[in-house]
Amino acid sequence: MNFPWGAFALGLAPAAGASALVLGATWLLSRRRGIYRYVDSAWGFAFAFLAAASWLFAYGSQGTDGSRGLGDPVRAGLAAALTIVWGLRLGVHIARRGRGKGEDPRYDRMLSKAPEGTPRPRYALRVVTLPQAALVWLVSVPVQAAVLLPYGTWWVTWAGVALWALGLFFEAVGDAQMARFKSDPAHKGKLIDVGLWRWTRHPNYFGDFAVWWGLWLLTLPAAGAPAAAWGPAAATSVSPLLMTYLLVFGSGKRLTERGMAEREGWERYAARTSGFLPWPPGVWPKGRGD
Repeated sequence: MNFPWGAFALGLAPAAGASALVLGATWLLSRRRGIYRYVDSAWGFAFAFLAAASWLFAYGSQGTDGSRGLGDPVRAGLAAALTIVWGLRLGVHIARRGRGKGEDPRYDRMLSKAPEGTPRPRYALRVVTLPQAALVWLVSVPVQAAVLLPYGTWWVTWAGVALWALGLFFEAVGDAQMARFKSDPAHKGKLIDVGLWRWTRHPNYFGDFAVWWGLWLLTLPAAGAPAAAWGPAAATSVSPLLMTYLLVFGSGKRLTERGMAEREGWERYAARTSGFLPWPPGVWPKGRGD
């Protein structure tokens, strides 16, 4: 069985359309209300919608033998369902966190750089909405490939599911612990150092990292498969690599720690807590470049 590269190429279009639809609708809402932070919650919803669209495309495609669906149904169902669950949880969490609040200062700073004479909505479309839509489409390529893979599952597939579950645990529990910490007025301006936040300074970012490497593992064929069968995994490895870069060096950890460094106790917290990968509290080796 060969990977249907032609169908994969055709499926890139509906996947891009799904991402553009969610982010475009979010931009229209933001334009109407003058608040562009809505794109943060739309990020998760866009992944969920794209995964559903990719699964429907794969299921609706016809195999060479006339059968419905091109991919292995178990692998395809896992890839779509795991992405939908992750995306919906993230989108709902961010939407609840921002309920009733005004614009995020990050977007105020970003949009204040609009050239003179450029309307704020148009500038937001160019520097916020379109890049986010493109990122959703690019990061999701392992899901777009996995729903079309004709190979059955094997232990690495289930290892990917386990890694995804670990990532979701770190994200969901870390977010819940942060929300509970912030709900106490006595903690205003303080750094959270309880629960998962004792093991890593960024359990939510580590969770994202694990989720997307787990989803990428779903693109791996069984051991002993011909070299050509590994093509989809090689082609889609850009997704977890890009996500890792963004989380560690881009808009994730690096930018977040700029604000954290201004709070009391930062140096002590940073000295005893891993910067990314979970590590036993208080024993993070110095000089590890975190």
